[in-house]
Amino acid sequence: MRAHARARRTLATAVTAMGAAALLLAGCAQDPAEKPQGGAPGGDKAKTTLTVGVFGAFGLQEAGLYDEYMAQNPGIRIEQTSIERNENYYPQLLTHLGTGSGLADIQAVEVNNIAEITATQADKLVDLGKAPGVDKAAYLPWKWAQGTASAAKGGATVGLGTDIGPQGICYRKDLFEAAGLPTDRAAVGALWAGDWNKYLETGKAYKAKAGAGKAFVDSASGVMAAVTGSSAQRFYDEQGKVVYKTNPAVRGAFDLAAAFSGEGLSAKLQQFTPAWDQGFANGSFATVSCPAWMLGYIQDKAGPAGKDKWDVAQAPKPSNWGGSFLVVPKAGKHTEEAAKLAAWLTAPAQQAKLFEKRGSFPSASAAYKLPAVSGARHEYFGGAPIGEIFAKAAEGVPVTVVGPKDLVISQNLADIGMLQVDQKGRSAQEGWEAAVKAIDNALDQ
Repeated sequence: MRAHARARRTLATAVTAMGAAALLLAGCAQDPAEKPQGGAPGGDKAKTTLTVGVFGAFGLQEAGLYDEYMAQNPGIRIEQTSIERNENYYPQLLTHLGTGSGLADIQAVEVNNIAEITATQADKLVDLGKAPGVDKAAYLPWKWAQGTASAAKGGATVGLGTDIGPQGICYRKDLFEAAGLPTDRAAVGALWAGDWNKYLETGKAYKAKAGAGKAFVDSASGVMAAVTGSSAQRFYDEQGKVVYKTNPAVRGAFDLAAAFSGEGLSAKLQQFTPAWDQGFANGSFATVSCPAWMLGYIQDKAGPAGKDKWDVAQAPKPSNWGGSFLVVPKAGKHTEEAAKLAAWLTAPAQQAKLFEKRGSFPSASAAYKLPAVSGARHEYFGGAPIGEIFAKAAEGVPVTVVGPKDLVISQNLADIGMLQVDQKGRSAQEGWEAAVKAIDNALDQ
């Protein structure tokens, strides 16, 4: 299971404006059967029961949003079912959409699956862009576009964004200081502002004075993911054609990331493995590309000893990693009521509460002015103004073309191609060719 599909939903940062501690949620254990989780106790037949199907610890229930909605709407009862892992959840969702049965009134969709949903399933979903209370202007344009079908498919907005993963660069202040680099987050961000190549040059300067065993980045794959995440066009073009082989943005990101390994700047770790986790605790690397949801992960793995040693600065360019949507199947029993609930759950006020209680960064830009977001600071990261930092990143992310097999392509570029470069010493060209072969085989299946 690839990183952001896994970690984004199994880990959440419970960051408030007062700097609450992060929570570590359930990991990728053996996936149980779909579990009812919800709502009001009892079975009051006078109430309309709305069902919500999600994957992992999605956060809506945990943040108390269902209870709040039911208190405001006494005639509604909400029941949630959850399948732990998206790789098990999503195929079932496609099957249920195909048969028109077995669907919840509201279903969650992970960002790497939303392009396939809008391209192939839009006619089976309610146009939430027309739901009462939904204001397109309240959402980030690129997030709204991801949940909207093409004009050829009807142009309906079938997915309302719940959250996103705007990225910063998390860094160890003590390791920067030891290498003669600035530690103030504004000064650190200025080192590489506007250019990922400056991030590489900063790494070279760091290496020249850093102690042995203290790499600059955690992994070359992490760098590659961040760089590609800042490009408008990645693996597909606007016509839906696979173009990653000929897109200079993708090959450029691959070669740049490979240079981090070639220059000896990488700790050569694979993300979301025990060795990577231990690297946080040991201070094995000085920087990591980190979306908002990863702050809690770092806090958990680095532990109390890492408090005030870690900080977060702006990334060289705005980039996104992660996020999800809510959709309402037309086959549901209560589509009108479900659309109202989906609109309420994804409204700016509720997204701000979700961020405050669970660390999921809002996809509704209107939430950024609310105190729970604008005033948010993370005490573990030196009181960093994370609301400001990640809102600035989110607003700069380009409208990205998302394709139906983005996850397949990105996973093979990282785990087949870049991992060979980073851990086996292969050249960038050898790693690229291995990844292309694996991707071609996967896409032909």
